[in-house]
Amino acid sequence: MRLIIGILLLLPIVAVADTAYVTDNLKLGLYEAEDTSGRAFRTLDSGQAMEVLIRGGSYANVRLPDGTEGWVKSAYLVDDKPAKLIVAETQAERDALAAELEATKKALAEPAATIDALRNQTSSLTAQLESAQDQVTALQEEVASIQGMKERYKGSMPLRWVGGAILVCLVAGLLGGLWWSDYRSRKRHGGIRIY
Repeated sequence: MRLIIGILLLLPIVAVADTAYVTDNLKLGLYEAEDTSGRAFRTLDSGQAMEVLIRGGSYANVRLPDGTEGWVKSAYLVDDKPAKLIVAETQAERDALAAELEATKKALAEPAATIDALRNQTSSLTAQLESAQDQVTALQEEVASIQGMKERYKGSMPLRWVGGAILVCLVAGLLGGLWWSDYRSRKRHGGIRIY
């Protein structure tokens, strides 16, 4: 029964343990005695977090994060974080985000340069392709023209060839005629040429 009563008496002390902060712009003394009759053995800055073990009328028994326990004036404790601490945390978060942004920019700089190089290469290749398409179009027109000429002159021969063939035929005909006349004349006259 005494054990249960002891546990019930300690229960409010355990339930009261919460986090509190020293208010803005203040140096708060940490004392060994509850009535703060002695000298402060440590000075706490504004924004110092601590666990409140017992909160009495004017004083509170606290435990610091490093395990140090002592008494402080409870009028200088607040449950919400002071503005100084919030600003410091916000600035630290801002600095971390700025560093992350710079790292992201550096990480994206190389792909961005690659993208720009690929865009330049694409525009260059597009210009070359357009030039090649113009050349192909010109060559197709030339081929069509040549094919039209080929169809038009399909059965004809070049004038030089025709003129050369006529000249050869005339010379061959003349020589052949002379030979034939000579042959017939000799045959008629017994092999004697009479001219």
